[in-house]
Amino acid sequence: MTIAVAKLSDPTVRAAVTAINANDRKAFLALLAEDATMSDDGSDRDLLPWLDKEIFSSHGHMEVQTESDGGRALIANFTNETWGEMRTAWRFMVSDGRISRFETGQA
Repeated sequence: MTIAVAKLSDPTVRAAVTAINANDRKAFLALLAEDATMSDDGSDRDLLPWLDKEIFSSHGHMEVQTESDGGRALIANFTNETWGEMRTAWRFMVSDGRISRFETGQA
């Protein structure tokens, strides 16, 4: 069972998932705090190259299965043209409507 993106609880996370699924890099970047950081499978990554490789150039798409922590923690089936489909966990740290950090990895 999936959760419709429009039903996600946190408005910033909802906008981020919407941007990912629309392959809208500009909209996603507009949600990031100036000094935003991220990690993948527990290792900090260089944010912009990671976004381009794993999401935008490979047409990433999220189907959210569950949310917790007020909508800032997601379990999703993530698909891209590089890796295919995988079950992933996402945690977003949001401050003043901007994403300051997100962490993702296999769930």
